[in-house]
Amino acid sequence: MVSSRRTTTNLYEKLREGQTASGGRAERLEGLRHGIHQRVIAELGPLLSDTDVNEEDLHPRVQQVVQAALRQEKTPLSAADKVQLVEEVMDDILGHGPIERYLQDDGISEVMVNGPDQIWIERNGKLEKTDGSFIDENHLRRVIERIVARVGRRIDEGSPMVDARLPDGSRVNAIYPPLSIGGPYLTIRKFAADPFTIDDLVDMGTMSEQVAEFIEACVLGRLNVVVSGGTSTGKTTLLNVLSGFIPDDERIVTIEDAKELQLRQEHVLSLEARPPNTEGRGEVTIRDLVRNALRMRPDRILVGECRLGEALDMLQAMNTGHDGSLTTVHANSPRDALARIETMTLMAGFELPVKAIREQMASALDVIVHLGRLRDGSRHVTHVTEVERMEGDVIVLQDIFLYDFGMGVDAMGKNKGLLKATGLRPKFAEVLTDRGIKLAPGMFESPGFVRAPVGRR
Repeated sequence: MVSSRRTTTNLYEKLREGQTASGGRAERLEGLRHGIHQRVIAELGPLLSDTDVNEEDLHPRVQQVVQAALRQEKTPLSAADKVQLVEEVMDDILGHGPIERYLQDDGISEVMVNGPDQIWIERNGKLEKTDGSFIDENHLRRVIERIVARVGRRIDEGSPMVDARLPDGSRVNAIYPPLSIGGPYLTIRKFAADPFTIDDLVDMGTMSEQVAEFIEACVLGRLNVVVSGGTSTGKTTLLNVLSGFIPDDERIVTIEDAKELQLRQEHVLSLEARPPNTEGRGEVTIRDLVRNALRMRPDRILVGECRLGEALDMLQAMNTGHDGSLTTVHANSPRDALARIETMTLMAGFELPVKAIREQMASALDVIVHLGRLRDGSRHVTHVTEVERMEGDVIVLQDIFLYDFGMGVDAMGKNKGLLKATGLRPKFAEVLTDRGIKLAPGMFESPGFVRAPVGRR
């Protein structure tokens, strides 16, 4: 009886040990990765932080130290484990560490690091928490500093915020303590290697074919278009798509904080703002670039985003012969977009009467295309709105196309709404006709969906 019980106990202990060994493989590899990482830092620390050292020269040195550490490791490792360790440590030291795999995943649109222990991603418009983490805060700092150093920027306690971009164009924002509580924060908005086309947006349901044809006509007809929407609604993506409708024989000047637009035309001049240097000098703002662009004989001016006083210069450009200009603004609705532009114009530092600013906007702007991100994570054009005229102190807006939210959601939680015409023909349709742009006869017909168009502020 005793012998049988001992045999059963021994079998149970062996089984438990096997389960622990299997379950602890990931922990064992993580411990080895941490140890080898620290050894590389100890041996090559000065070289790793030297921006004058070429990465191609550094790569074999790091690999040599990693291989030497693996040869001295007494823990038995399979060939697959060794390959995995080498790749992970090389990513830690020379790449982007644990976020490297997310940056390589085309299905992920954004990577968010909330300190060394939390990595979040956005996939299909939804946020997901990953199981990845950095070794420690210093590891995260090294990755951030490597990213910003590649584009000639710097970040430290003296200058704890930075906007930069990766070589592929992905947008990067980083912020350090003491401004960030809980360690450095890193946000990367990934850049599509193959930019979306208007057909892609139609296929994804972002807009209808009817609206796609209308927006194309607006760009070809040299109307001034503002793309508005909240954070991460796809404003820059849509602006890039709209820019694709500009004819190849026009001279285009793009102005951005960090270059994101991917224009395919041949005659494109790209300007990028510059932050101040370590002494607080040398800053070149978006507004400086807009004013300079007016001297560059542009046919079109594209401003990646109006945030401050450059809104005034943009309105001036639209009102002085630079028709067909495009820009984006952060706003919750087309009416809010006008309020934002008005506020930004006041930030230019001139004491202009509010009515004068609104007259400038009513004269300069033709169309507002508004984007929204719905609860199911999908992004849609929710308004295509005409900026009509002034009535007293009010700018009159008219919705040409409107998203019908009243259609509910399906069993999977997906929104079933559609972007429909309101049945109202825009006043500038005659202008487009005069410029040789023909609109389909039934473009503005939408049976069963009619809404009062006029909005006032």
